[in-house]
Amino acid sequence: MSEGAHERSLASRLRLSVVRLNRKLRAQRAGESISLTQISALSTLHKCGPLTPGQLAAKEGVQPPSMTRVIAALEELGHVKRKPHPTDGRQAIVELSTIGLSFIEDTISAREAWLDQQLAGLSGEEREVLSEAAEIIDRMAGN
Repeated sequence: MSEGAHERSLASRLRLSVVRLNRKLRAQRAGESISLTQISALSTLHKCGPLTPGQLAAKEGVQPPSMTRVIAALEELGHVKRKPHPTDGRQAIVELSTIGLSFIEDTISAREAWLDQQLAGLSGEEREVLSEAAEIIDRMAGN
């Protein structure tokens, strides 16, 4: 196998592995009454703190009207709350509510518990390889 073909094979295998792991992790969540899109928005608010709807849409890579619908649904569920923007009366700030924060923390715990369970079935050597791979993947992702 040529080096180019081997690298393409590695790229393909890595891409598929990351997609499959992400799918498994995303399935581990605190409740089923909320969509993955909504969980993603809550996760962004958890990571970044309060944002305007436009900022949240940009971080999520969606159009503002789509994010407006997501925010409305999350607000109806009690997961987020809006407050007036401190300097721009035309805008609002969206932030996690206590319920939303609890939901995200429970979801994170569920995902990490599942991953801990998977890691427990590996050898110490395999866990070390994954530790090194995590560092490399972070570098590749620019983190």
